[in-house]
Amino acid sequence: MKIRLVPVLLIMFVMAVTIRLGFWQRDRAHQKEALQAHIESNESAPPLAVGATPLPLKGIEFHRVRATGTFMPERAVYLDNRPYNDQPGFYVVMPLKLQDGGYVLVNRGWLPRNYEDRTVIGPFDTPSGPVEVEGIARADATRAYDLGAEDSALHQKIRQNLDVTSYATEIGLPLQPFVIQQTAFVPAAKDGLVRDWPQPDFDVDRNYGYMLQWWGMAAAALVFGLYAGRRAATKARSAGGDQTAKGA
Repeated sequence: MKIRLVPVLLIMFVMAVTIRLGFWQRDRAHQKEALQAHIESNESAPPLAVGATPLPLKGIEFHRVRATGTFMPERAVYLDNRPYNDQPGFYVVMPLKLQDGGYVLVNRGWLPRNYEDRTVIGPFDTPSGPVEVEGIARADATRAYDLGAEDSALHQKIRQNLDVTSYATEIGLPLQPFVIQQTAFVPAAKDGLVRDWPQPDFDVDRNYGYMLQWWGMAAAALVFGLYAGRRAATKARSAGGDQTAKGA
């Protein structure tokens, strides 16, 4: 029986690709699990003090941090399209002038949007004196989908997103390269803002599901190849037997 080379190579190619994709999904799941463990470890660790000395984002992201200073409400920015419980609203982001002269952005919390006029900012309280802010260091104050029109939002209070480095240049302040996602401050007081922050969704189970799907496709390709080969062999033997019978 002659083996058809093209079908065999095609089946081998399909199996190689699907097996490799399965391993890739497995590796993605492991990476997400490692990141999740890293975040949980950092969030449960004692808070790091934030001062004027710049702290690298890579080393502090997702760490609990603590900073003492005074809010600068005149530099507040309101990030639009941040829903909470299906209600539209803003994230209130405000610089904190640190006691030692440094600056850091603080995502103070969520504020509901005015239904009649989205440009009207609802009331909330800002402490006028020194406060101690505690929260989680994040790379930004979360990003929402935009159409690439960030440049037109310069010097506007209401924006879609806020890049820390660009905003530092815009307002001329040496901001830390991260945003504190505020969880509490001292003295504690009701300020009208919601700080029920969404937790990162790593969706590791989906990666494992895709892994099994790819490996299942590889197994199906193997079974099909074996079935097709056996069927071809049976036909070849049957044809050979018929020719032998005719020759007799």
